[in-house]
Amino acid sequence: MAGGGKRKRLSLSKLYSFACGKTSLKGDQSQMGSPGFSRVVHCNEPDCFEAKIRKYSSNYVSTTKYNVATFLPKSLFEQFRRVANFYFLAVGVLAFTPLAPYTAVSAIFPLIVVVGATMVKEGIEDWKRAQQDIEMNSRKTRLHQGDGTFKSTGWKNLRVGDIVKVKKDEYFPADLLLLSSTYDDGICYVETMNLDGETNLKLKQALESTAFMHEDSYYQDFKALIKCEDPNTNLYSFVGTLEFEQNLYPLSPQRLLLRDSKLRNTEYIYGAVIFTGHDTKVMQNSTAPPSKRSKFEKQMDKVVYFLFFVLFLMAFIGSIVFGVATDNDLDGQRMKRWYLKPDQSKIFFDPKRVVMASVYHFLTALMLYNYFIPISLYVSIEVVKVFQSSFINNDINLYYEPSDRPARSRTSNLNEELGQVDTILSDKTGTLTCNSMEFLKCSVAGTAYGHGVTEAERGMAMREGESVNGWDQSKDPSAANPHIKGFNFKDERIMDGKWVHEPQAHIIEKFFRLLAICHTAIPDVDEETGKISYEAESPDEAAFVIAAREIGFEFYKRTQTSVAVREYNPETGSKVERVYTVLNVLEFNSARKRMSVIVRNEEGKLLLLSKGADSVMFERLAKSSRSFEEETRNHVSEYADSGLRTLILAYRELDEEEYRIFNQKFTEAKNSVSADRETLIDEAAEKVERNLILLGATAVEDKLQEGVPACIDKLAQAGIKIWVLTGDKMETAINIGFSCCLLRQGMKQIIINLENPEILSLEKTGDKDAIAKASKENVLRQITDGKALLTGPSGTAEIFALIIDGNSLSYALADDMKHMFLDLAMSCASVICCRSSPKQKALVTRLVKIGTRKTTLAIGDGANDVGMLQEADIGVGISGVEGMQAAMASDVAIAQFRYLERLLLVHGHWCYRRLSSMICYFFYKNIAFGFSIWLYEAYTSFSAQPVYGDWFLSFYNVFFSALPVAALGIFEQDVSAASCLKYPLLYQEGVKNLLFGWRRVLHWLGNGFYTAIVVFFFCSTALQHQAFNPDGKTVGMDVLGGTMYTSIVWAVNLQMALSVCYFTKIQRGLIIYCLVMLYIFFLGFGSLSPSLSAIGYKLFSEVLAPAASYWFTCILVITVALLPFYAYSAIETRFFPMYHQMIQRLESGKHDDDPEYCDMMRQRLLQAPTSVGFSARLAARANKLRRKNKNQPQ
Repeated sequence: MAGGGKRKRLSLSKLYSFACGKTSLKGDQSQMGSPGFSRVVHCNEPDCFEAKIRKYSSNYVSTTKYNVATFLPKSLFEQFRRVANFYFLAVGVLAFTPLAPYTAVSAIFPLIVVVGATMVKEGIEDWKRAQQDIEMNSRKTRLHQGDGTFKSTGWKNLRVGDIVKVKKDEYFPADLLLLSSTYDDGICYVETMNLDGETNLKLKQALESTAFMHEDSYYQDFKALIKCEDPNTNLYSFVGTLEFEQNLYPLSPQRLLLRDSKLRNTEYIYGAVIFTGHDTKVMQNSTAPPSKRSKFEKQMDKVVYFLFFVLFLMAFIGSIVFGVATDNDLDGQRMKRWYLKPDQSKIFFDPKRVVMASVYHFLTALMLYNYFIPISLYVSIEVVKVFQSSFINNDINLYYEPSDRPARSRTSNLNEELGQVDTILSDKTGTLTCNSMEFLKCSVAGTAYGHGVTEAERGMAMREGESVNGWDQSKDPSAANPHIKGFNFKDERIMDGKWVHEPQAHIIEKFFRLLAICHTAIPDVDEETGKISYEAESPDEAAFVIAAREIGFEFYKRTQTSVAVREYNPETGSKVERVYTVLNVLEFNSARKRMSVIVRNEEGKLLLLSKGADSVMFERLAKSSRSFEEETRNHVSEYADSGLRTLILAYRELDEEEYRIFNQKFTEAKNSVSADRETLIDEAAEKVERNLILLGATAVEDKLQEGVPACIDKLAQAGIKIWVLTGDKMETAINIGFSCCLLRQGMKQIIINLENPEILSLEKTGDKDAIAKASKENVLRQITDGKALLTGPSGTAEIFALIIDGNSLSYALADDMKHMFLDLAMSCASVICCRSSPKQKALVTRLVKIGTRKTTLAIGDGANDVGMLQEADIGVGISGVEGMQAAMASDVAIAQFRYLERLLLVHGHWCYRRLSSMICYFFYKNIAFGFSIWLYEAYTSFSAQPVYGDWFLSFYNVFFSALPVAALGIFEQDVSAASCLKYPLLYQEGVKNLLFGWRRVLHWLGNGFYTAIVVFFFCSTALQHQAFNPDGKTVGMDVLGGTMYTSIVWAVNLQMALSVCYFTKIQRGLIIYCLVMLYIFFLGFGSLSPSLSAIGYKLFSEVLAPAASYWFTCILVITVALLPFYAYSAIETRFFPMYHQMIQRLESGKHDDDPEYCDMMRQRLLQAPTSVGFSARLAARANKLRRKNKNQPQ
């Protein structure tokens, strides 16, 4: 690295005059030792007695749901909190008593299989999390051994007080106090992308008292004592003191290096471990892996509760009727139910003990009617969900080839929730964006340059069916040169030195010279190739320097007091080297919204070069330099509407006296240690940054991931609300909002922040209680004002966006204010939360989840998003450049945000449709079977004698009805994938829960009761009081049971055939298999000895098959049982169609001869007005154009 060693010895404090101020011992440091500030760290002495008695946590981190000790009890609890599993556990216990109408093994074995299979699945999923933890804890770092040497060790071995050495591009293994670095003044650069999502580098600086210790040997005898705050969730605060060589030094957040942030642009640093493991700030912001249960499953439990009520009611009615009948059994010497032999009964039919007989009958009935509660439902759902997850994992349309990453469904418990998402809460950096800035366009002297096109513009053009009239170097295979990171600009008017021929060439020269000088980037020259790369605090700053280089102004060297630029000389046509002396750097911050440098050129002129937001720069222009201000404003507005980040560039010349006065005041302000130091600096800068001369504007694209605007537009059309939760600054987040079409020109913005004079003045006093009280009142007032805007004059059709910063959010999430905040947010079309900590992201997610009671989905790619992913109903991790922490903590992992469209609209809808149909059908077939048993019980005065034999009872759910319903859950498709994407409104079936709401569930339950009634009464009536065969024999329980059993098996399987939309060969084959197996079972079981087959002995071959009345009765019963469902479906489809039924009719083409009807259905399906997305932006433009034309005079 050319110049690398020399550069590392530069003292850069002067360049960072705002960031590297001194900290006073006054204020928070006085709290050391009080509650909340009790941590004591003995540096380089982790084994001393004082350190050991404090028993700080180790650096081992676990994110698993279970461990060896808790797996069995916790997993069993998870299984038996399912009400059906608990019921079958109770039934299994009762099965070991004489009350059971069947053997104990047949009752308990299915439960063991169901619970065991689910526990194995849970264990495998958690083991994958444990493997990730093992990998994390085994990462290597260099630990001081006590003799001035450092050796490699695992992260998990670190203890509080250890001294570690971290090298460039490595992650910090714990929260460290920065002691020194390879820079003389102890500064280092840190990337906190994993913590707050920001890609710009943060500057950290060690104390002057330890900054000299930049060699291993210095730490052999190093001893120091740190007293600081206890572990907490605040990423942006740290209070403590360092006692070193009998001197006390204050500590601030600038000295703290947080775990999971990365060292950049610095060869190595030394640090003392302060917080370890779960005490680190990133882990304090994380939450324990939750036990997620889908709303679908919870509602299924409610249906099971309802069936329990019906079961208990039937058992209670039966026991009452049985008790009354038993009490009347003995009338003197006459026995009414002589076949039950009540005179010989000990308890069950003893007329002398009627009450106990009724109680025992009640318990027996609970076991006999357990077919109402399908135990196989849960294991069937588990199997079906595994197949559904495999479809997601193997979907080629969700595979990202550049990184070789397919989609991964990491837990199958929540598949159906993907089809019911109401709100998406998304991270920004790495999720919506690519973590890169590209110089795309510029406006110089009122002339627009650059032919680039943004993702937002590309999406709008596709929506309108137009070609994209723009250029993208990264997508242009004909480009002569390879794509340059940070530079996506093309304009033949100024490229390749042609700018010299432009009418305003002198302004263009000053414009790009300003970009080459006004920054704090550091050049890095490759010794082998001579190519220059740049290390900058922010990616947009790097993009500016690269753009200047490509146009002909190459920044190639920086010293402590100067920058060197190779400039294109218009006169000679060659490059000349110029050196500019850097006198002052006035840094950018959120209040100033601009950055300036004061330099002296080789001619001795003093120049103030400034770049900043249009909101602060236009007002600082000199009145004589506004000749092309209007054109520049128009260009800036166009750039912003395309989602580009804009900055205004301006300059002025200073005279020597003016600069002398400024520099004196600025130097005094920098060296001030008073509370109003920042104000003094701002005032000094304010006086010099005025009367500027406008040069133009830059337009940089915070590069969105491919397809993000189109995906957001489609999700918005599906009725899904989208929130952005980011750790970035408000300006950055707003720009991205425009880029991805969540914001648009004309949308009213409700901005909630605490940057007002009242709060700023209170902050100078340091009165925390007063600041907190005033801040809370201020946020409450802003929320109230926002709600008043929403409820403004009737008839207004204004669309609002809510934008709130992290400080305000901490008050808005308080218990007494959070519901007001949520009401305001849910009434806005877009919500953007800026400067949000990981904990705040999780709290916002929880608020939306609990407050709306709708399904929430969180999506992110960094460790700072883990809490949010775990708190949401569904967590989707992006397996991107920020590592795999989010992906490993997620429920589903995808490689790109745009895949969310297919994941939700296709797989989500299909999974919801499949499971809702499967569960409803499961309840239907079990009620049809179980209620027929109860009806026969009622017919026989509840004698606890089932109409079907034991093996008939057992095999009904195993061989004769199980496989088709499983195939329904795996393969069912109501519409094609293309139609799911074409008609996103279809997704609302899941959001509104139309397919598994109580109305639909009761419809299927009613159909089950109806089928059982038809089967029993038609069979019993048709076969009663007549000869059943030529021998003149009448019907007994065996014949009636066989006929009813045949009718039910046929009815439920044909019902399946009627309700399936996607009738595959597998589905058809399984239905036929079940029906064929029925007769094979009849024949095979009937051929066994009478002691095994009992009433089934030769039942079919010798009794049922030869009898015509058996076949006639079955056909009649099946037809009558299915007719109402067929009629209802036909009427609903024709006159009251649901979304999927409309699409089915359009796909089938059956109504091509009725174009008006088809157009009506298409309009209903496409009628999805949205407030965000480029569709909404196009609609807003069209409305604006219509209003303009309407107002024009005819």
